[in-house]
Amino acid sequence: QMMKHAWDNYKRYAWGLNELKPISKQGHSSNLFGNIQGATIVDALDTLYIMEMKEEFKEAKEWVEKNLDFNVNAEISVFEVNIRFVGGLLSAYYLSGEEVFRKKAVELGEKLLPAFNTPTGIPWALLNIKSGIGRNWPWASGGSSILAEFGTLHLEFVHLSHLSGNPVFAEKVMNIRKVLNRLDKPEGLYPNYLNPSSGQWGQHHVSIGGLGDSFYEYLLKAWLMSDKTDEEGKKMYYDAVQAMQTHLIRKSSGGLTYIAEWKGGLLEHKMGHLTCFAGGMFALGADGAPDDKTGHHIELGAEIARTCHESYDRTSMKLGPEAFRFDGGVEAIATRQNEKYYILRPEVIETYMYMWRLTHDPKYRQWGWEAVEALEKHCRVDGGYSGIRDVYNNHESHDDVQQSFFLSETLKYLYLLFSEDDLLPFEHWVFNTEAHPLPVLHKDNGNKEENQK
Repeated sequence: QMMKHAWDNYKRYAWGLNELKPISKQGHSSNLFGNIQGATIVDALDTLYIMEMKEEFKEAKEWVEKNLDFNVNAEISVFEVNIRFVGGLLSAYYLSGEEVFRKKAVELGEKLLPAFNTPTGIPWALLNIKSGIGRNWPWASGGSSILAEFGTLHLEFVHLSHLSGNPVFAEKVMNIRKVLNRLDKPEGLYPNYLNPSSGQWGQHHVSIGGLGDSFYEYLLKAWLMSDKTDEEGKKMYYDAVQAMQTHLIRKSSGGLTYIAEWKGGLLEHKMGHLTCFAGGMFALGADGAPDDKTGHHIELGAEIARTCHESYDRTSMKLGPEAFRFDGGVEAIATRQNEKYYILRPEVIETYMYMWRLTHDPKYRQWGWEAVEALEKHCRVDGGYSGIRDVYNNHESHDDVQQSFFLSETLKYLYLLFSEDDLLPFEHWVFNTEAHPLPVLHKDNGNKEENQK
């Protein structure tokens, strides 16, 4: 019902545009996608399919066939377009078998290739998909590319090679690993900034939240997606977790485990909502952990889940802030006005879903239901769902954006949290960082994805 409310209103007021403004009841355009349109449609395809919303899926597919156009003269975020558009199209293809999705995914993948034309092959953040000219975000340390952005192409590009028969996509992302493996890591940690020209690190900032997050997720998932044959990805992941445990993971005086940020050797005792995905990641990776550390990784996942639940529970609205701190006598609370907002983000619910599937402890479903009730109470409006400007306030101040990832991730993870484990089982599927399921590439059946529904 939540998906239907979000989708029907998008269709009514913003059809074909990127996102919906549910209060003004009109389209919302983000500069992340340049002039490419239809982000909500492509992001929602697999959710519609999984929820068996067949009519809606059919309309969405027809829109993609007729209207999804990549021949636009505009600068796009390589990372955002990859995780939402390429990921969304790949999943829609693997779930439905409809050829149009495969074709569009490969076409878009080809348009992204010029981003890799740098001296090191580390891609630009921004690309004009008509001219093929790339650049980095002007604010990023010394013209650097960002770890989470160039580190979150691997799953999709391996599948693009698999589906197109063209090895170039996989080669581009394997080269990123080569560059990273040649570099010295400060304390075994990966800084968030890497200069694509010199191949050297920028500022020594490390985060498992924004700017870093999905790089680590993709190391683990690359190994899982390869049917556990990608030993390099596996080693990089477990080594990174080891360094996180030594340098970033801390316990508050009140007993909450959190992941701090590292700035040139100094810790900032703050955790972002984005970092909350890591609970699910640790649990998902527990099974392959070295030296009987499986139980320890599950425990770590459970502790992060608990901390992130506390960040929700300690607000008036029972929805978590964008970032929360562990200093100056506060724990798991946002202390700065510009960190008190909630934009329909999925990461905490994502961790509940993984923890539920891997432990079946009923509290994760209970916590998920608390989030459902809070979303219904505070974010649902006549025209869809809106983010909130201050979760500590008793009165909603809505931001008037229904993010495409609300349909792709937040609602999908909630649905999976309350579904049986055999819907998209982990042994056959990995989720990209936008919650788009991609099949594990089993060694024995290169092309037999049909049996994995």
